[in-house]
Amino acid sequence: MKTFTFRALLSAAALIVLASCEKPVSRDVAATVNGRAISYTSLDRAIAIQFPASNQKVTADQRVQLRLEVLRALIDQEIMMQRAEKEGLLASDSDVEAKFNEYKAPYTKEELEKEFEKRKMSETDFKAELRRQLSVEKLFAKEIGSRISISDNDVAGFYRANKANYNLPENTVHLAEILVTATPDPNVINLKNSKAQNDQQAREKIDMIAAKLRQGEDFATLASNYSEDDVTAANGGDAGFILESTLEKGANPELRRQIFGMTPGQISQVIHTPDGYRIIKLIAREMAGQRAFNDPRVQEQIRGELFQGKQQMLRAAFYEVARSEAKITNYYAKSVLDNRDKK
Repeated sequence: MKTFTFRALLSAAALIVLASCEKPVSRDVAATVNGRAISYTSLDRAIAIQFPASNQKVTADQRVQLRLEVLRALIDQEIMMQRAEKEGLLASDSDVEAKFNEYKAPYTKEELEKEFEKRKMSETDFKAELRRQLSVEKLFAKEIGSRISISDNDVAGFYRANKANYNLPENTVHLAEILVTATPDPNVINLKNSKAQNDQQAREKIDMIAAKLRQGEDFATLASNYSEDDVTAANGGDAGFILESTLEKGANPELRRQIFGMTPGQISQVIHTPDGYRIIKLIAREMAGQRAFNDPRVQEQIRGELFQGKQQMLRAAFYEVARSEAKITNYYAKSVLDNRDKK
C-alpha cells in the first residue's frame, strides 16, 4: 500500500511539473492548427469581410453558429496552406501579381478602392487572400488533379449506360448553379458547412461568392464549398440538361430572361428568386435529337463530368484526411460547450 501511495504521489508530482511547463494560450487565440494560432481578431475580421452586417437582426445563438462555421473554414484554410507550404507549393509573388492585375483590369483606381472598402480589405490583405487561393489550387492540382485518369473506355462505358440521356426531345440548356437561401436546411451538405441564417446573411454570402467568381475562382469548387442546393452542391453545382419548355413554363421570369440571354461559358449576375439568391452558369446549349458518341462535344462533356465527379469526391476525402492528420484545438468551440448551461 505504501509503494502504491508513493508512486501515486510521484505521478501526481510529475503531472504538476508538466502542467507548469505548458505555455499559456493567449486570450486572442480562437484555435490552433499544428501549433499555429488563428486569432479571434482574424475570425472576427473574416466575419466582417464575408458578412459585414452580421450583427444586425441576428440572435445570440445565430451569432455563435456563424462564428463556429467561419472558424471551421479558417481552420481548413490553415490546414491546406500548411500542406502547400510543406510541399513547396506556395504561390510566388509573380503569380499573385499576375492574378491581381487580372482582377483589377475592369476597375478604375477609384472603383477598386471602393471595392476594397466594401470588403473591409486593403490591397495587401487582398493579395494575401489571392496567395492562399493560388497555393491551395496548386496543392489540389498536384495531390488530386494530376492523379485523376479518365480512359477512353470510361467515356465509352458511361455513354452506353446513359445513351438515352443524350437523345434530346427538344432544345435544352446545360446549367450549373450556386444557391444561397435565407433559411438553413439541415439536409444541405457543402464542403464548408456554410449556411446563411437569414436574408441579410444570404445576400452577403452570395455577394461574397460573386466576388470570388470575378477573381477567377472555379465555379464548381465554389458551388461545392458554399451552395445550399441539396441536389447540386455535391456535383459542383451541375444541374444537368433542362428543357427550354420547362424554363418557359416554370422558371422565375428574371431567371428565365438571364438564361436565355447568356452564351455558353457565361456566368450570370446574382438573381433573386422566391427560394433564394442564385448565380447561374450556362455550360452549353443543345438542339433536339440523338447526340452520337463520335460527337467530340459529347466525349468532352462526359470526360468533364467524370473528371469533375472524381475531383469533388477526392477533394472531400482529401479535406477529411488532412483534418485527421492535423493537430487542431478549437478553443472557441470548447468555450461554447463550457458555457452551454450558463445564461
